[in-house]
Amino acid sequence: MSTKSAINKEVFVPHDEKMLAAVQVKRRTKKKIPFLATGGQGDYYTFICVSVTNKKPLHVSITKVKQFQGSSAFVKRSQWTIDQLRQVNGIDPSKDCPEFDLTFDNAFDQWVASSAGEKCTFIQILHHTCQRYSSVRKPEFVNCQSKLLGGNSILHSAADSVTSAVQKASQALNERGERLGRAEERTADMMNSAEQFAVTAHKLAMKHKC
Repeated sequence: MSTKSAINKEVFVPHDEKMLAAVQVKRRTKKKIPFLATGGQGDYYTFICVSVTNKKPLHVSITKVKQFQGSSAFVKRSQWTIDQLRQVNGIDPSKDCPEFDLTFDNAFDQWVASSAGEKCTFIQILHHTCQRYSSVRKPEFVNCQSKLLGGNSILHSAADSVTSAVQKASQALNERGERLGRAEERTADMMNSAEQFAVTAHKLAMKHKC
């Protein structure tokens, strides 16, 4: 089982939620916090997850999940509703990069994703989710590549692929129907010709018999 599947099964499924996206991150700047009994800096993995409830009315959350070294368990930490998200900063709109910032009503975090690809996928899904589910006001997406906010996004590409497949299937069925229709017409013409031939042959036979 992958790490993301394990997070979904352990953290979200028991609460009747499903995880839409997750990205492993590290802080770009150290946060000044007092020593914690759970350990110091660098002894855990952090994931930022987007989830939605399975039952209506649907609620979308952004959750910080941690996994401490030496443990297979995932622990839910901070959590915000999607309407508390104010800004997503992609840092560099000209290229793929792993850095991004999230600003909430009461929090601000500067992150570095495990890879630029994971960050891009996360922002694509987060943007799509915000456009679909934000009810109060949609967060601002700044310094993000245009491909992450529509057009060439993986979500739109997937939708385009499905649409294209449906169109191709429909076209194939139409063409098959046309071919069957032409075949039926040819069969009917052949039957008519055969009937006419039989009638003519019968008349000739009767004429010669007389």
